Amino acid sequence: MYGLQTEAAFDSAHFLTDYYGKCENLHGHRWRVVVDLAQPELQTEGTMKDMVLDFGVFKKAVRAEADLLDHTFLVEEGSLKPETIACLESEGFSLTVLPFRTTAENLARYLFDRLTDQGLPIAQVEVDETPNNRAFYRA
Repeated sequence: MYGLQTEAAFDSAHFLTDYYGKCENLHGHRWRVVVDLAQPELQTEGTMKDMVLDFGVFKKAVRAEADLLDHTFLVEEGSLKPETIACLESEGFSLTVLPFRTTAENLARYLFDRLTDQGLPIAQVEVDETPNNRAFYRA
């Protein structure tokens, strides 16, 4: 099996609804994302001959996904009143409303799916919410 790995990072705020600790309050992270590609054989022709994928193509895709989440407030759909969302938006805050609880585990799955949908042979996505705590999702 051949593989590639790259990483990106983004800063964003979130909170966990119906949680029992500090994370129920609005707080931020420097999220680190590590993405692994894997495939059994290297490409056999063209500019990517003898490669899994060009690193430039791979890095660009991963960083683009991270950039969409950078410096935004990650909000679980339905966790805030519509009036609160409207007020934050009217004040100019960047919100990314997601259809899941904004845990590291769910963010790993979300990024895995989005990159896979782009045709990349994703094997695993890791999301670190601190230097010592990481979640992953793998095929």
